[in-house]
Amino acid sequence: MTAPVRFELLKQDGAARAGRLTTPHGAVETPAFMPVATQGTVKSLSPADLRAAGAQIVLANTYHLFLRPGHELVREMGGLHRFMAWDGPILTDSGGFQVFSLSKLRRLGEEGVEFRSHIDGSLRLLTPEICVEIQHALGVDILHPLDECLPHPAPFGDTERSLALTLRWLGRSVAAHAAAGDGRALFGIVQGGGYEMLRRRAVEATCAYDLPGYAIGGLAVGETKSLLYDIAELVAGLLPAGRPRYLMGVGKPHDLVEAVARGVDLFDCVLPTRNARNGQVFTADGPLTITHARFTRDPEPLDAACPCEACQGFSRAYLRHLFLSRELLAYRLLSLHNLTFYLGLMAAMRRAVAGGAFGPFRSRFLDRYGVESVGGSDPTSTETEA
Repeated sequence: MTAPVRFELLKQDGAARAGRLTTPHGAVETPAFMPVATQGTVKSLSPADLRAAGAQIVLANTYHLFLRPGHELVREMGGLHRFMAWDGPILTDSGGFQVFSLSKLRRLGEEGVEFRSHIDGSLRLLTPEICVEIQHALGVDILHPLDECLPHPAPFGDTERSLALTLRWLGRSVAAHAAAGDGRALFGIVQGGGYEMLRRRAVEATCAYDLPGYAIGGLAVGETKSLLYDIAELVAGLLPAGRPRYLMGVGKPHDLVEAVARGVDLFDCVLPTRNARNGQVFTADGPLTITHARFTRDPEPLDAACPCEACQGFSRAYLRHLFLSRELLAYRLLSLHNLTFYLGLMAAMRRAVAGGAFGPFRSRFLDRYGVESVGGSDPTSTETEA
């Protein structure tokens, strides 16, 4: 399939990769992290804030924009780029995670997913064809097919049946996307749970469509950290070297480093902004909680080396005061800081790969950040910013 989205692998250091993903709305240097703009906005931040933090591309949510304000309205308003005043690339997920996270509100079958809106209770139908139609109406650069994501653990038989359904939906999505003929890029999603056999089967069947990129789905749903890394490494190693690899919904800062070490190029996660709204700040020395009493009279910035507005203009004591007072500025400043940290981390990894020094960088980062053993259970939330 042809699409105006191209990927160029610029340098490889071990399994870690540096590349360039070119889209109709600009290039993305990889590895890259996508801030989550679930409803057409990264919570509390403007497009100018995102650019200041170093964002190159954002992720929006198909399911939520389908329900509100509706894809036809967004099309009428000139597409999602114009609607949210973001001129960079936009990637949309498939809505498949909501099939998982909102399981009490839906009924799944061969046709698609019938569900009751969490907003007004209305009955809706999301099929592979409608999912593609929504994303084309939004006018995004990269879209995804409807898929099913199972929780962990799931029995082999259930996972095998789910994968077969996801692959049948993929075939319908590819046909619907080709019929639309507007040149946007459809990525495939590799499912298969925690089973190596199914993951291999999924890669073979998904790559048979020769799509411009591939996502690794169905992780960060309750599995151990070691299994998450093992599956990510397995799938990344099986996917074509000349196509971008996107690990959906992951993760914490050390997850990003470990996944890049295993050959992943793209990431998204709500943690930087969600955790900011709960008072957690990410730093190179590990996370800190701004509500702790030890920051009451602390005149220092969150991170003296950070270029963000929060660190350049305000003390920990002031930010703690804002947060405890529930001032809206606290959420913006902490979110801006966390995204600046995440995006700065990605830029540092790109430089390390380009310089052939990713291994030492990884060791230094993990040692300073103080991560727990990889073998522990430490699931990462992939929920959207609803």
